[in-house]
Parts: sequence; C-alpha cells; structure tokens
Amino acid sequence: MDHSHMDMGSSNATCTHAMTWNWNTIGTCFLAESWQIQNEGTFAASCIGVFLLVICLEFLRRLGKEYDSFILRQFQQHLAAQVRASKLDDSEAPTPGPQMVTFRATPLQQLIRSIIHAVAFGIAYILMLIAMAFNGYIIISIIIGAGVGKFLCDWMIAKVVIGGESEGQSTKVAGDLEEPSVCCG
Repeated sequence: MDHSHMDMGSSNATCTHAMTWNWNTIGTCFLAESWQIQNEGTFAASCIGVFLLVICLEFLRRLGKEYDSFILRQFQQHLAAQVRASKLDDSEAPTPGPQMVTFRATPLQQLIRSIIHAVAFGIAYILMLIAMAFNGYIIISIIIGAGVGKFLCDWMIAKVVIGGESEGQSTKVAGDLEEPSVCCG
C-alpha cells in the first residue's frame, strides 16, 4: 500500500506519509490528517510544540519522583514523632536494636502517583507516535527537548555523609539514580 500521497477528502490537500527517514516540511502530517503542515510557520510551531511537550514529560517524571520523596518524608516525620513520644512514656525501657518499618502509600497517595505516571506514560507514547513520522526536524526537536527538559527539571541533588559510622559503606543517593527510559515510560 502506497502511503506517500493520501487524499484527505477536503480542500484537495494531500498528506505526505513517508515511511522512511525524511526532511519533508510542507504537506507532512503528524498523528492525524488534521495535523497537516500547510506552511513553514505551522511546521516551526509544530517543532516548538513537540520540544515543549518533551520538556513537559521530563517535568512530570520529576514531579513523580518529588511526590514519592514527599510522601516518604511525611511518613518518616510521623514515625519519628511516634518514636519520640514512646521514649517519653518508657524512659526506663531498654532500646532495642534497629527495627524495620514498612511504608505503604495510602489509596489517595497511590491514586495521585498513578495519575502522574499515566499522564507521563501517555505523553511518552504520543511523542513516540510523532517520532514515527521519521521526520528529521521533529526527531531533532524531541532530542533537544529531552536534553533541555533534563537540564531544567531533573537537576541532581544528593546528600552525602562524610565521616561517622557509615564511612566506607555505600550510601543511598537522594532520589535514587535511575536509568533513562528503555522505551517510553
């Protein structure tokens, strides 16, 4: 089936669907026939829009990490307050060794985490479908947007313990360093 020139059925405009790497501008369609590039201005706006969409994706990924850190800090503060209160009540009781406490997000917290993930996942798949137009300008816009988005939205901050008992042990970096997306989520 030849997809190079498909009739849209309106105003005699044709949509160019190149299934290989291309540098087409005018007549190119992205995602749907309704997103057809009519002139250089709409093509530039499309490149800028895709660039900003990738930055939004990086922002949502950061938002998810920050929200996870927030609810964990909130739990740790609540737990510390309980430990302080129990020490005041049992001032003569011997303190046991380290104890493990499991944290599980509340249904509302998990719902918020799921919504952030679903929106980021959806944006990533839309970007993948846009990239499947194999347009060099759009792909370059996606790559530059990913770099700028990472620079703006995911500045690495780590707390490093120097000296003390934990010296020589591997320390956990705040926010855990993660691998980039293997696919789209």
